[in-house]
Amino acid sequence: MQHLLQAVNSTRTPRILVVGDLILDHYVRGSVSRISPEAPIPVVAVGGEEYKLGGAANVAANIISMGGKAELIGVTGNDQAGTAMARLARECSGLTLKTVRSAGRPTTVKTRLVAQHQQMMRVDYEKSGGFPRKVYQELLALCRKALTRADLVIVSDYGKGVLDDGFTRALIAAVRNARVPVIVDPKGRDYSKYRGATSVTPNRGEAEAATGIACNDDAHIKRCANALLRNCALDFALITLSADGVALLTKGGKLFRIPAVARSVYDVTGAGDTFIATLGVFLAQGTDAETAAQLANTAAGIKCGRFGAAAITRDEVRRAITAAHEAFDYHAKIVSARDMTAIARGLKRDGSKVVFTNGCFDILHAGHVTYLHYCKQQGDVLVVGMNTDASVRERKGSGRPINHEHDRARVLAALADVDFVVSFESEQGLEELIRAVSPAVLVKGADWKDKQVRGGAFVKKQGGKVLFAPLLKGRSTSGTIEKMRKGKP
Repeated sequence: MQHLLQAVNSTRTPRILVVGDLILDHYVRGSVSRISPEAPIPVVAVGGEEYKLGGAANVAANIISMGGKAELIGVTGNDQAGTAMARLARECSGLTLKTVRSAGRPTTVKTRLVAQHQQMMRVDYEKSGGFPRKVYQELLALCRKALTRADLVIVSDYGKGVLDDGFTRALIAAVRNARVPVIVDPKGRDYSKYRGATSVTPNRGEAEAATGIACNDDAHIKRCANALLRNCALDFALITLSADGVALLTKGGKLFRIPAVARSVYDVTGAGDTFIATLGVFLAQGTDAETAAQLANTAAGIKCGRFGAAAITRDEVRRAITAAHEAFDYHAKIVSARDMTAIARGLKRDGSKVVFTNGCFDILHAGHVTYLHYCKQQGDVLVVGMNTDASVRERKGSGRPINHEHDRARVLAALADVDFVVSFESEQGLEELIRAVSPAVLVKGADWKDKQVRGGAFVKKQGGKVLFAPLLKGRSTSGTIEKMRKGKP
């Protein structure tokens, strides 16, 4: 574990050049409550929409969130989608976008219709195939200039036409001539254009299609990876194997198998982007290939627990490493107020009903568990605000809390009814957290009925409601502590 944490804790900011197919991801979100009378299809009542960086641009976004800087080069059309792509890139601090505008080609847009957390349909606006020779000449000129600033290059091939054979060969030759590592997320069956790359990162199906070798056991996986290594003259080959983790084969013939961490898979969209971005960041900062692959595997696993293309942070990877070492995967549940704000925004866009409650939760007992179960029943996602140690001492006295805030958060995170745990320092901090989460339901215990509930007025003003949960008689942390002091059962 220590070598992983050492890599994650590095303060170096690698500079990575990303070259590939730029895609604008468009999410249309709503709800379904009826079937169309015109055809046997669901009717989606649209509640909102948003645009995100996709394709190679999502790789760049993941580099930024992982602590690197990215220069992104690709092609867009002279259209509104291209303008939207440029605007999103400007909003992403640390990302520099340089494009060649092609008047004859639209910017690729993937529109996903989403309801009740499920993709109902995807509509692609695109025109694949090669570009005029002038476009490739301009792209290569941009890449050669950018190489002087890059620690590593990522080639993100979505098969839309930017990475045709001639341009890709010329790009990799220029990168190797500059003595810069280059890793490729490949597409198609013929990988000859990637020859000379440092590594390629196909998934199981892609690797099997490229080599004709089924990856059904370690022996065949090694044969498949060796074929990639030999045919593409790689330094090392990587194959992502979904639930079976990752296989890495070195030039010396040593096969490393990196297991996947068991977790609920919500959406695999963009997992490959997260994998290669994380791999690139850590390779660029000087991490060895096996360690970088382990960290990339961890980041991609976290992404699969999120809906849509998502940028995973270094801190999330750090928490996941610790969680795996301690045999308890709590990393995705314990989040900062800042992260919770973004998560809550996404949950509401997806139509989730968010419930919020708060407390000290010092020595967890049956009353707490019953109370939290009641809270979860009021909606889809339960966010628990938890007092920090300093906040508990201020309220309860110098002898409290009994348990440290990190321990209290981990115990709460172990409960199935709890989706997120967020610490707050003060009453004002609690108010700010409630405003940031903006829950549909705010829950307090029945003993708060005649008191002013912090955040209650705000929730009601936003159209939400405040509920008071029944309490389990005779159960309290204070009572438990008193019994322990008196030595009573």
